[in-house]
Amino acid sequence: MNHIHTVAVLSIIALITLATRALPFLVFGSRGEISQKILYIGRVLPLAVIAVLVVYCLRSLNLFTYPFGLPELISMGLIVILHLWKNSTILSVLGGTACYMILIRTLFKI
Repeated sequence: MNHIHTVAVLSIIALITLATRALPFLVFGSRGEISQKILYIGRVLPLAVIAVLVVYCLRSLNLFTYPFGLPELISMGLIVILHLWKNSTILSVLGGTACYMILIRTLFKI
């Protein structure tokens, strides 16, 4: 890559980044009031994203061969317990991930 090409690529990246940052202000304005549709999306979207991630993570789970999905189910149970107990998303994710990694490396050697 020569210098002109590098500057051109970086300029395009900067313009696209600026456009994506400014687009909500251009579309919705700066009135201060938030549309009911946006509030609805703000309430529903996080749960939908989590549901999609759970389905994605469990898509290749085979309940009929060893280890019968036990590491995943135990880790999911721990995530639920941690989240209900401490109400901390980071603690839940880190605890569940650590539990899963420990289980598949020790108890359920895959």
